[in-house]
Amino acid sequence: MKNKTSRMRAVLTTTTAAAMAATFSFGAAQAQDSESVKVGFVTFLSGGAAGPFGVPARNAAELMIESINSGSVPGQYSTPGFAGAMIDPLFVDENSKQKNADFQRLVQKDEVDMVVGYISSGSCKAIAPEAEKLEMLTILFDCGTPQIFEEIVTDPEYTFRTGGHATMDNVAAARYLQQTGTSIDSIAGINQNYAWGQDSWRDFSASIVQLDPASEVATEQFPKIYAGQYGSEISALLTNTPDVIHSSFWGGDMEAFIIQGQGRGVFERSSVVLTTGETAMHRLGAQMPDGTIIGARGPHGDLAPDSELNTWFRAAYFDRFGTLPTYPSYKMAQALLGVKAAADKAGSVERDAVIDALTGLEWEGPSGMVSMALANGHQAIQDTAYGTYKYDRENGKATLVDIIRFDAECVNPPAGVNSIDWINGGFEGASCD
Repeated sequence: MKNKTSRMRAVLTTTTAAAMAATFSFGAAQAQDSESVKVGFVTFLSGGAAGPFGVPARNAAELMIESINSGSVPGQYSTPGFAGAMIDPLFVDENSKQKNADFQRLVQKDEVDMVVGYISSGSCKAIAPEAEKLEMLTILFDCGTPQIFEEIVTDPEYTFRTGGHATMDNVAAARYLQQTGTSIDSIAGINQNYAWGQDSWRDFSASIVQLDPASEVATEQFPKIYAGQYGSEISALLTNTPDVIHSSFWGGDMEAFIIQGQGRGVFERSSVVLTTGETAMHRLGAQMPDGTIIGARGPHGDLAPDSELNTWFRAAYFDRFGTLPTYPSYKMAQALLGVKAAADKAGSVERDAVIDALTGLEWEGPSGMVSMALANGHQAIQDTAYGTYKYDRENGKATLVDIIRFDAECVNPPAGVNSIDWINGGFEGASCD
């Protein structure tokens, strides 16, 4: 790592369309003549994924960088910096057709010490092998496909993912339906036609079969990512009238489906499960149909447990940005606190020391405990939760009711077992209280 005088760039944080398309810079004065660690952050700063995903994640990074550098995070994180080193950030837009080239530039030209980023599973599939090739410590804070460590980088050294993968989301969704007594005699899916959508539907439909072998798939729809218009897919869903519709749509695709589907009665005829729905519930408010089953890719946002750290994070985020943090914000905070916990444990920000400390680490985030239990200590698991949406019209507030929490060991495969093999094997070894 490097000793240098640095000054973080000024940031204009806004959710307007113009700001989402702009180049983001970051600012807050750093301590003079102190050791610093240069971190490349990659998230959507423009395009349809920026508003619901990239900007909230970037906002959380801004908040956490300033709070970590100043030592103002409560509890065990109250010492400044990563092992005393000040975080010096450089932000890159994930909405790029040259993701590998952007990553290489961060490593070779900008000389970052680590990279934290990536929302899209397609991005992570491209970047994980590149991180291993360039021997760059890379923290995947969000992307969900289980393929990353089960198929693409099966023996990771430099790549970590600090949030659970999609298997957790979809096993928990299936268990939620079962435990709430929702009919699952027939199911349907509308998911984006790439790794994230395909893996999500695979794991959900396979989980339903394990819980109810008589269940049938009425239809499965795989529109192109960012399609935006879903008239023919909605017609197929209405024609087949399944008991349950599953969707892992995220960002603008999810919000478009909600609005278009509600207008045609989809949410009235079927129970709809949105595995990433938490990001839209406060944005859409009354436009989100009551009774929609909502996930947050972990126990994040309105599904997060009560704790001193969660209370601080929600209040600090709201005070700064005027809105509550959603799960992309939680997952960014979780990643940065994981790196801080590892660096503090190692007493160093040297790459190999952080890698050794982060491998197999357990730490507390605003969403509760996180354990790097899979992929030889490089893939996180954690508890998760689902709830049912209900809009409080008297107070104009989006809420979740009938929340059910699932232990990490109930909805994640054991170490050394691929996700789909675990599901098809009847969830062998699952511990569900």
